[in-house]
This record gives sequence, C-alpha cells and structure tokens, in this order.
Amino acid sequence: MAPARQGDPGLRKAGGSTQGFQEASRQVQTGLECREPRPEARSRRACRLERRSLGEQRERWETFQKRQRLSFEGAAKLLLDTYEYQGLVKHTGGCHCGAVRFEVWASADLHIFDCNCSICKKKQNKHFIVPASRFKLLKGADSITTYTFNTHKAQHTFCKRCGVQSFYSPRSNPGGFGIAPHCLDEGTVRSVVVEEFNGSDWEKAMKEHKTIKNMSKE
Repeated sequence: MAPARQGDPGLRKAGGSTQGFQEASRQVQTGLECREPRPEARSRRACRLERRSLGEQRERWETFQKRQRLSFEGAAKLLLDTYEYQGLVKHTGGCHCGAVRFEVWASADLHIFDCNCSICKKKQNKHFIVPASRFKLLKGADSITTYTFNTHKAQHTFCKRCGVQSFYSPRSNPGGFGIAPHCLDEGTVRSVVVEEFNGSDWEKAMKEHKTIKNMSKE
C-alpha cells in the first residue's frame, strides 16, 4: 500500500495525529479493497461488458432474450442451434406424467418407421431416428428405466411412473435415438410419412434397406 500523503482526504479529515494517520491508512486500504471486485461482481461486470460489446445489436438481443425468456447463454444456444440445424425445427415432448421431458432437432416433415419385431409390435413402437447430438434430455434421468433382451443392443427406455416410452436407442442406430412422434408436443410437425419395417426378419431387412443404418450419423 502506498503511504498516505498530506493531500489525502482521509488525512485531512482525521487531522495530523498518529491516530489520524492510522485512520487515513485504513481508509486508503479499504478503498483499494473495494476496487478489487468480488467474484460475483466480476460476473455481473462481464455480463455488462458482453451486452455493451453487442453494439447496435444490444437492443435486439435484449428484446430477443426477454421474448424467449432465456438467459444470455440460453439465447446464444438457441441461435447457434438454429444456425447449425438449418432446415430443422426444435420439437419438444415427453412422457404422459411429465416426469420425462426432451427436445430434439428434426425435420418438420417426419419419416416414421413402423417396425413389426416382437417388442415393437406389442408396444406399437413407431419412431423417427435422429443423431444423438440433436437430442437433449431436459429432465427425468432418474425417472427412466431400461429394458433389453436378445442382443441387448436396443435400449428400450421408459418412464418408471407412467410407463410411456417417448424415446429409445434402436438396434438399427445405437448411436442415435428413436423418437415417438405421438409423444411430441403439438405445433411443430408439418407432415408424417410412415414406412413399414420388417423387423420380424431383422437381419434381412437391415441388409436390404438403403438408408436406415445411417440415420443417426451427422
């Protein structure tokens, strides 16, 4: 700490005594400490700087954040996703009781597979396939349980509470997700095309199908 000088306000206020000098020193030190921002203050300051650095776009950005009810990071993610997944829309959905919720980027025109393998036939497992990077579980990781059988490659996930399977990891695309279109929220699906898939003769069907195995790839 630099020594207090005769012209320092604290020294003038307290007088020239030893006590006054000590008081002045304390005030100078306090001033230095106040100028060192706390972590939370630095965070707020960084946020203000980020907003100022937006320049002429600041007002548009803040209006966008308010309209979407998103944080700075959330708004940035939405814009980046929209740019990266051009031509796609963000669908949201979940199980019946609401414990499991997800979002997925996919076309508004869905290509649905209607599989007739032993389990898909019993649970009417119609689904469309997306890469894992386009799927995000919003909540409910602790509410999900998984059933597997035979090769155990397909991960049949469903809600522990209501029993609804809103998505799963298909055997045909273990690196992606099969999404149940009937579990999506309304308003984002424009059209649906259903293709029957002969899962009862799975190996042959996979060999003959030209595109299904690549649907989870970027």
